[in-house]
This record gives sequence, C-alpha cells and structure tokens, in this order.
Amino acid sequence: MSIRHGLLALLEQGPRYGSRLRTEFEARTGGTWPLNIGQVYTTLGRLERDGMVVHDGEDEGGRALYALTGAGRTELAAWFARPVERAGPPRDELAIKLALAVGAPGVDVRAVVEAQRRHVTEALHEYVRQRAQALAQSPGHPVEVARLLVLEQIICHAEAEIRWLEHCEARLLRLRTETSTP
Repeated sequence: MSIRHGLLALLEQGPRYGSRLRTEFEARTGGTWPLNIGQVYTTLGRLERDGMVVHDGEDEGGRALYALTGAGRTELAAWFARPVERAGPPRDELAIKLALAVGAPGVDVRAVVEAQRRHVTEALHEYVRQRAQALAQSPGHPVEVARLLVLEQIICHAEAEIRWLEHCEARLLRLRTETSTP
C-alpha cells in the first residue's frame, strides 16, 4: 500500500493537515487500512523533503497545512498511470500454513482448511453487510464509491480464498483416496 501516493491524492483536492489526511484516507478505504498518525506525519516529512508537498500556513485551529507542489502532481499522475506491479507472489500465511501442515505429525490438514473456511465465510458475510450498508447510504458520493470499491475487492478476495480452500480440500481427498487404495 502506498501511503505516500494516497496522501498525494488527497492533497490534490486542496491543503490538508495531518489528522484530516488520516481521517480522509481511512474513510476512502472503508477503514480497511487504518493509518497511524505517526505514519502520516513521517510520510508528509519525506514528501516535503522530496519537494512534493510544502507547508501552506495553518488552519484556524493552528494546525499545519500541507499542499501539493507541481512535482507532487507529476508524481501522482505517474502513479495513477502505471499499473501496480505483480512481480512476485505475495507471501501468504495461509498458503504457508497449509503447505507446512501437509505431512506434519498430528495435524489434520482438512480440519485446518475447514476452520479457515468458516472464518473466511463469517468475514465474507460481514463484508457483504458493510457493502449493503454503503449502498443504502449515498452510493453516488465519491467517498462511498471509494469505500464500495475497496469492500468489493475484499469480498472478491474472500470468495477466491473460499474457492481455493475448496480446491485444497478436494485435492486432499483425492490424495487420501489414492494413497489408501492398494
């Protein structure tokens, strides 16, 4: 996740102070990726050092405002234009867990698969509930559209994980059948 580019995108809408950037980032992403306020200010410091943002005075509450520079706009446009790299597969704890469970003494891999499937199914129901709630609010508002896009991505990932777990269970059953036949 690029906090750097997320902050630049929010600053394109006008000067902001750090905690407002944090709040807006979390609202746009449906609270899926909470930010530590320290991350926000550290990132703003680096963006300022790199010439992509500048201090732009203070708001009425005395909070330092940051504004996007021309270099920041150029960087943001380049980020939006380039695809997100998928060079290597992400390290997935579940895949590692299942790979190591296979053949581990005393581990019922099918029980591990089933426990994960139950967990993901419960999470999926919650995400679908959140999506319905977002749709019932103001679905045309940019913040709600952004939240819906994030929720729908999470829903698709959960559905894919459930399909993969079903595939794993079927493979384990085939292997058990093949190894138990004389």
